[in-house]
Amino acid sequence: MVVDLIEGRYLHDLLDQPSALQETLDALDMPKDLANLARHLNRGKFERIVLTGMGSSFHALHPLDQQLTSHGFTPIMVETSELIHYKAQLFDSKTLIVAVSQSGMSAEVVRMAKINQHRSPVIAVTNTPKSRLAEHSAVTLLTQAGSEFSVSCKTYVTALMVLKWLGDMLCERDSTHSLRQLRSTVPALTAYLTNWRAHVAEVAEILKDIRHLFLVGRGGSLAAVGAGALIIKESDHFHAEGMSSAAFRHGPFEMLSAETFVVVFSGDRKTRDLNHRLHADIRQANGRAELIGESSSPDCFRLADCEPGARPILEILPAQMITLALAALAGREAGKFERAAKITATE
Repeated sequence: MVVDLIEGRYLHDLLDQPSALQETLDALDMPKDLANLARHLNRGKFERIVLTGMGSSFHALHPLDQQLTSHGFTPIMVETSELIHYKAQLFDSKTLIVAVSQSGMSAEVVRMAKINQHRSPVIAVTNTPKSRLAEHSAVTLLTQAGSEFSVSCKTYVTALMVLKWLGDMLCERDSTHSLRQLRSTVPALTAYLTNWRAHVAEVAEILKDIRHLFLVGRGGSLAAVGAGALIIKESDHFHAEGMSSAAFRHGPFEMLSAETFVVVFSGDRKTRDLNHRLHADIRQANGRAELIGESSSPDCFRLADCEPGARPILEILPAQMITLALAALAGREAGKFERAAKITATE
């Protein structure tokens, strides 16, 4: 299928993702204050770790939440908007906070800094070094995404990279092995994006008659599930819903039709069979679905083989191609905001 794509600044940001990842990787370093926090965490000084953010920054925390839980820590993943108004009792010296915000200046982050008053040490992951979040934090880990036009793409994948590395450092894992895992993502993204035109054309053919779109997965794939649905809404004004594969069976399965398409993330080995069974059951019910994973048949949904810890970074790529394909089908420029702003300054 030939698609007429309006090439805008959002597309340029997508194609710049490998470069942003490489620059972020090159800048990763273990600051002394982070080493001290990791040591205190592993000696039991902190009772809990609060993981917080908004939008794609929040979704990016899913793999870290899974990693910390598997290591035996007690993470609490909560949107910053809920943390500041309904869970402010968590701000104390027994709580370690990991806060992710691309701008470091969103309304919720500014209020968090005001409420916390340094009671809980904060590890900030941000793209803005002189932001309110960075000023309030005990440790600031910077992504090297550079400027970004609108929809989060470079900032999202670089945040995932920093968060994977941060998880390894908090769990006191070998930094050399961590960096080697993450290094594999750069050529993998480069190879996938080299064929972006073919991917967009293939996705457009698949989605040309679709009205309802679901993205589903489990575990670390929930990052791409949530962020993918969000960027489709932002980029295309097209409704997409992200949820766990299990949740899809609890009601939305009834929506299967010729106009409904379900993107199922294969995910890691622990629940891959369950995700593949969902895909098969959707098709058996005459629904429309495709898998995203290393063995997927459409090239646009196939991911490169990689270390499990690096997979969440690659999983967002097909969702990004969906944003371009839907925009082309609608005759609009993907990622061009009409009502939203890059920084949300109002609660």
